[in-house]
Amino acid sequence: MNLSLLILLPLLTVLLILVVRNPQSARWIALGGSVVQLVLALALYVAFVKARSGGDTAIMLFDQQWPLFPSLNISFHLGVDGIAVAMILLTAFVVTAGILVSWKVSYMAKEFFLLLVLLAMGAYGFFISLDLFIMFFFLEVAVIPKYLLINIWGSGKKEYSANKLALMLMGASVLVLVGILGIYFGATGADRTFDMVKLSTVTLSSGTQLLFFPFLFLGFGVFTALFPFHTWVPDGHSSAPTAGSMFLAGISMKLGGYGALRAATWLLPEGAKEYANIIILLSAIAILYGAFATMMQKDLKYMNAYSSVSHCGFVLLGIGMLTKTAMNGAVLQMVSHGLMTALFFAVIGMIYERTHTRSIGEMGGLMKTMPFIMTILFISGLCSLGLPGLSGFVAEMTIFMGAWEHTDAFHRVATIAACMSIVVTAVYILRAIGQIAMGPIKAEFAALADATWYEKSAAVLLIAGILAIGIAPFWLNELIDPATSVIMNRLGTK
Repeated sequence: MNLSLLILLPLLTVLLILVVRNPQSARWIALGGSVVQLVLALALYVAFVKARSGGDTAIMLFDQQWPLFPSLNISFHLGVDGIAVAMILLTAFVVTAGILVSWKVSYMAKEFFLLLVLLAMGAYGFFISLDLFIMFFFLEVAVIPKYLLINIWGSGKKEYSANKLALMLMGASVLVLVGILGIYFGATGADRTFDMVKLSTVTLSSGTQLLFFPFLFLGFGVFTALFPFHTWVPDGHSSAPTAGSMFLAGISMKLGGYGALRAATWLLPEGAKEYANIIILLSAIAILYGAFATMMQKDLKYMNAYSSVSHCGFVLLGIGMLTKTAMNGAVLQMVSHGLMTALFFAVIGMIYERTHTRSIGEMGGLMKTMPFIMTILFISGLCSLGLPGLSGFVAEMTIFMGAWEHTDAFHRVATIAACMSIVVTAVYILRAIGQIAMGPIKAEFAALADATWYEKSAAVLLIAGILAIGIAPFWLNELIDPATSVIMNRLGTK
């Protein structure tokens, strides 16, 4: 499997969009490119499973490497494990759905779809990079398109939100860069490299790990809405266009979770163990704070944005628990939340396009006129509150089970606090769905149209992923389990 195709195909799609003049052609090129990427991601999954079944036990599969700056030991090193494959599948599903949902974008449509594809390229490159320097490069590739998407195609306080997002994420990137350079210069002699596979065999000094782990984890944590550095999330998500919100919550926040797991925890195990309790504390606060803050929201986008703060807290909680089950749950939660929140933002966009309001109190009875869209709203909401049979239940229960393996009071209290958020989530989800879908319909909403073919296609694609995890989670758990075992062996725990 040639992993470089995951970068070259989006790049080719961008070039084709630049060449064409007709915005309609740009839409079809973007959709065609995303579908090809989705097929390639599925083919990667099949090839990966086949290789593992055939006895290939290498840490990373489909390894490719080209030297870039040999004097600094920087190389274009690509490879994947089960966690990376899961993230690539998530990216392919969300990007394809985002392009479909954006089908009717008319203002600067060519540039809009170009930026979406460029975001996808950054995400793919980030997930397959095995060189810290190249990973950082792709992390930065994704920041500028986010800024432009919000600033140009956004709504509300879009300039403020775009600037806030860019400044906070660039500040986080500085922390990540300091952490990466700390690892690089912390190694000595032949061990000084940016290659993560080689660094995973190097034991850095305790002082180096304790000093630079906070930089690396905090930097990636900002991308994942780590409390109290989450404030860019509500403003950024609420002001972004629908596809931008889908990407921000569905993929961009997962860049941080993946980086915290792949770079910080795997390469700096002593630092991870030293700061684990702080991570757990901040994650528990984020989970509860995000849930209660969501209850207060009247705007659908703000509701889903604060909900994402809470749900991404589960990702960091699973990592901080440092048990294999909890870490598996963290990866499951990244995939589950990516699909779920992308679906939620997609349906919010569909509702707003028809009603021209995101205020929950101004809607009602929409099930009568938009049954398909309201069904999507029910599914995304029930997944968010952790209904069995949907992906949210599997991911959160796995984290709770892994967290409960600790028998001390601190870990048990943190786990119970996180569990309490389920009740709060049920309250705000059921209340919002009831107000929007049920009851008498207002006269101005009585003749609204239901979902179009492209909206239905996007929803079905995301729902398929949610059900695939919720009904039969074993395939995803088996995919990521060997990769989390490698991390746990590095940590020296179980």
